[in-house]
Amino acid sequence: MAATLVLLTLGSLLCALRGASAAGAKISTSPEVTSGSNVIISCNISETSTPVKGNYWMKGETRLESNETTLDFTSYMIPKVDYETSGEYHCIFDTIPLSKATVYVKVAPHVVPYKKVEHGNEGDSIMLTCKCNSYPPATQWTWYKMVDQVPQRVANGTEERFYIRSNDTRTDLRIVSLDLEKDPGKYMCNATNEMGEGSAEVNLMVRSRLAALWPFLGIVAEVLVLVTIIFIYEKRRKPNEVPEDNRWGDR
Repeated sequence: MAATLVLLTLGSLLCALRGASAAGAKISTSPEVTSGSNVIISCNISETSTPVKGNYWMKGETRLESNETTLDFTSYMIPKVDYETSGEYHCIFDTIPLSKATVYVKVAPHVVPYKKVEHGNEGDSIMLTCKCNSYPPATQWTWYKMVDQVPQRVANGTEERFYIRSNDTRTDLRIVSLDLEKDPGKYMCNATNEMGEGSAEVNLMVRSRLAALWPFLGIVAEVLVLVTIIFIYEKRRKPNEVPEDNRWGDR
């Protein structure tokens, strides 16, 4: 009897699941996009359990305008597929509950440095940063230093001075105890995703510890030169030169 109840319960659950699946709407979408101009993505809904009252598009949290729409069909045109327009596009149909599908627009990583040129002082620490805002996100980051125009990989913990921290949109290379001889030069950050790879360069310039004193030393040198000139002038004045104050005093 107990076994029969268990079988009946399982059967009821399976029927309920099948009914829920059959009652759900089906949405067919255009294929994912990887390149092109004036590309049209679209969605078509069918087998809805409730009437479709309308539809719209969203990219992330931003609502977009539909280019062509009927109750069961909608499309959106992407002027140019690049890092700015890449992402997940959602077509949403106003049913109960809402019905949604996603069209993916994918490109290779578009990498940009936070600063193209970074300046640091000898002995200090510095952070080199690169970002990637294209879709899909970066799955791997790699740093290189250009040595004689050949990229040499920089691993995390190299010389116990180079430390790398990365996520899917950003990578940081922290260099401690900057070396005036070894560290200046070009560094390259490289990002990889399923569509390919992209990279950017950061030029690191390292100043000597004395660099900050040079303006002060220049001022001191100018003052010393001026004092020396005045001193020499006073020493070489002719004996018969009498200050104006003394002349008026004699009268």
